[in-house]
Amino acid sequence: MDYRERLVEPVLAEYMQQLPALFVTGPRAVGKSTTLARRAATIVQLDEEAQATAFRADPDAALRGLAEPVLLDEWQNVPGVLGAIKRAVSADPTPGRFVVTGSVNAELENEVWPGTGRLTRIPMLPMTVREQRGRSDQHGFFERALAGDLSVPADTPDLRGYVDLALTGGFPATALQLSGRPRTAWLEGYIQDLLTHDVEQAAEQRRRNRRGAGPARRRRHDYQKLRMYFEAYAVNSAGVVHDNTLYEAARINRITAQSYEDLLADLFVIDQIPAWAANRLARLAMQPKRYLIDPALITAAVRLDANGVMRDGNLLGRVIDTFVVSQLRAEASVAGSRPRLHHLRTKEGRKEVDVIAELAGGQLIAFEIKADAAPKRHDARHLIWLRDTFPEKVALGIVFHTGPRVFELDRRVIAAPISALWGPSNSAG
Repeated sequence: MDYRERLVEPVLAEYMQQLPALFVTGPRAVGKSTTLARRAATIVQLDEEAQATAFRADPDAALRGLAEPVLLDEWQNVPGVLGAIKRAVSADPTPGRFVVTGSVNAELENEVWPGTGRLTRIPMLPMTVREQRGRSDQHGFFERALAGDLSVPADTPDLRGYVDLALTGGFPATALQLSGRPRTAWLEGYIQDLLTHDVEQAAEQRRRNRRGAGPARRRRHDYQKLRMYFEAYAVNSAGVVHDNTLYEAARINRITAQSYEDLLADLFVIDQIPAWAANRLARLAMQPKRYLIDPALITAAVRLDANGVMRDGNLLGRVIDTFVVSQLRAEASVAGSRPRLHHLRTKEGRKEVDVIAELAGGQLIAFEIKADAAPKRHDARHLIWLRDTFPEKVALGIVFHTGPRVFELDRRVIAAPISALWGPSNSAG
């Protein structure tokens, strides 16, 4: 398989020139190890027992003398390695010494986490279509949008094409290597491993982080109930959904549902986009929008193919929304304008904006996402309302659609194909 450059690589290169240790986090199997191995002089696979043994016994001694940069992959298997890195960096803060990867987030919430001030965190997310097509060297989407460049590739998909892209997913294995039934089997196996081994590992990490609570009673999670909860989360992806909708669907109580959500968040497979708030707006709903991190996991969870998605209007909209947000999330993580993603919904549901990107400095780019090839001005009415309410803030409104053309709907409100997210096939457009 040919290697595809990742959006995060310029960030990695810049940070390694100035910082002693990086902490790269993200879901399992998104390509962290493959990308970082290209920058490492020594690779330590801490999920391999033979390599982990020495680091468990004496992590400080095991680190000494290794050719740098050192990649320490899947730290959560040997948590003591973080303290060793802290001590090594405190003694010698030379840039580019260590890169640590992890697929479990629980340690990051620990009040005495040893990485504070020593390990700088960088998220790595599933592959975007721009990465899959080898266009990571082009300008990022947010930079292009602010410059007025919403050009699209010649092979812009139609609705079915976008569904196929969404169901391909952003894991390198599914995006670049597999197709058909092997791809489906890989995704279903990913969910199976996630809900058994990975969840238990995250739960154990949380137990270790409980300070002063004494020994925690270890118990295994009910796989069937966890599976039902995950499926409920999947079919409600891209929704502002009340907690009871999820826990009633899984036949569990609120406390168990919160525990499941925390564990899935620790594994980076779910994400929440918070509500956007402003002093000038009253009666806003403050619940977050919930997402699976990759749209292919939605259909794998409920065992539907592209034909099944096309026949289900509700699920179709959620898959397309989750797909678009997966592209925006990855673009935002590396953009120089440091966008933060939000959504907006009034309590009565009369006004709703799918995504608001708040850039450094307070500028906003607002998005509506439509599984529609020919959006009208009416489809942009909430973007127009937001622009008129905050004329000094809203730089641009975009209605993403599944048709082939870019066209204006109103002042500073544009209809653009979803494929504008990855842009033209070459710099000439």
